Amino acid sequence: MSEYIHLFDTTLRDGAQTLGVDFSYADKVAIAQALDEFGIDYIEGGWPGANPGDTQFFAEPPSFRHAKLVAFGMTRRPGRSVENDPGLASVLDAKAYGACLVGKAWDFHVRDALNTTLEENLAMIESSVAHCARRGFEPHYDAEHFFDGYKSNPDFARQCLRAAFDGGAKWVVLCDTNGGTLPDEVHRIITALARDFDVARMGIHTHNDTENAVANTLTAVRAGVRLVQGTLNGLGERCGNANLISVIPSLMLKMGFSTSVHDLGKLKALSELLSDRLNSEPVAQAAYVGRAAFAHKGGLHGSAVLKDPRTYEHIVPELVGNSREVIMSDQAGRANIISRLTQAGLVVEDAQIPLLLDAMKKRQAQGYSYDGASASFELMVHERLGTRRDFFTVSRFRVIDERRLDRRNEWLTESEATITLQLRGQSVHTVAVGRGPVNALDRALRSALVAQFAQLGDVRLVDYRVRIIHPTLGGIAEGGSGSSAVTRVIIECTDGVETWSTVGVSENIIGASFEALVDAYIWRLVTYAGRSAPAAD
Repeated sequence: MSEYIHLFDTTLRDGAQTLGVDFSYADKVAIAQALDEFGIDYIEGGWPGANPGDTQFFAEPPSFRHAKLVAFGMTRRPGRSVENDPGLASVLDAKAYGACLVGKAWDFHVRDALNTTLEENLAMIESSVAHCARRGFEPHYDAEHFFDGYKSNPDFARQCLRAAFDGGAKWVVLCDTNGGTLPDEVHRIITALARDFDVARMGIHTHNDTENAVANTLTAVRAGVRLVQGTLNGLGERCGNANLISVIPSLMLKMGFSTSVHDLGKLKALSELLSDRLNSEPVAQAAYVGRAAFAHKGGLHGSAVLKDPRTYEHIVPELVGNSREVIMSDQAGRANIISRLTQAGLVVEDAQIPLLLDAMKKRQAQGYSYDGASASFELMVHERLGTRRDFFTVSRFRVIDERRLDRRNEWLTESEATITLQLRGQSVHTVAVGRGPVNALDRALRSALVAQFAQLGDVRLVDYRVRIIHPTLGGIAEGGSGSSAVTRVIIECTDGVETWSTVGVSENIIGASFEALVDAYIWRLVTYAGRSAPAAD
């Protein structure tokens, strides 16, 4: 049986330090639940007490089926007892299984940053870890700047590790905090540690400042550590952290280790979920999961791949949820669309696949993306196959924004939406006021539909994301100018039981938003009526 590597995700803390990233509570819950479903062992939820978002997350944490929730914090401050350190108290007040405490392991930082003695730092580590254990938390110790500390003063760096183990740490993690260590140094230092420590109780935490975070992580595992820390898509401050999306398949497929991940085929979806929550485009060249990871240009490479994929592919793409794409070939994207149909539970005849593939490519050229909008993808399939049932059609809509003074003489902005639609042979006209144009349109649409379809009463919009899509060479849409950008809107709805996402694209943000809204309600009605619904009314 292969050796087991424990996976420790720090996306919700390290990832939140990425330039331009700001997780909402809903983002943190969605990402944490996806990590748990994927099979991650430990999920570090953030630093309770450091900011309102992290504090709320630990006050109302999601429930997990597999993962253990870990709160991050620091060892006690110099001169304080563990019982009287407010930072440590915040960690231990969190609703978490484990506590990961960062502490200095570099003598330079102890003297110049903490302004204390080496002996006091060792006491801080041991007493803090022991306090977490006494309070019922599984204690972890992150040895900050360990590799720099080891190169400066190996004896003291070792003493820091020993203090953590003496305090009862379940895991002691070696941190390359500034990302400047190279793989040969990582291997040499961990090999030296193995003479005095059980390195199988150690973990590795690397940063990517020299583009070596993944290499350093895999090297550390090869040298004996059995826990790896990292983030989804390599998020993190400065140049990022070790990318678990690359580390995990390399551990399992290349190095033969086992992990708690039971379906590696969900890897690409997990990566894209994070991109979707951040409202960012997935990196095409990302290893294993990028759109270009198994894309081959027509010609020598393309023909060689069609004869034997092993020629230019280091793994079978489907193992990580990806698919092969041969550019300028009728095989391009076929596996991708079949995979999407399977995920949606749609049964389509083989002869219809080229029709759907052509439709999907045209929609993508117009700016549509179905990676985070599976409900719209299903509706597009029904439309092309002639099985889409729209239940209603919109004749016209209008939105007016008004800014006025309220009774307290404060400026108030309201939006008023007017919608006319055809429903069961009748023309229905509704007007609604909302906090913004999308909210007003949603209310007006609901007002018209709920009276006829009571099952839509629990549907509510929970997320709204906008991206400006710049045209590719030759223009985005047929007949377009090829110079103006379009707006892509993805909305997420729920009825309290199921959550689904739809997409709309237009040169006008309101038009794109309304298209996504209409799809959201139609998809819900289609699922209630059954996917084999007859043609439109």
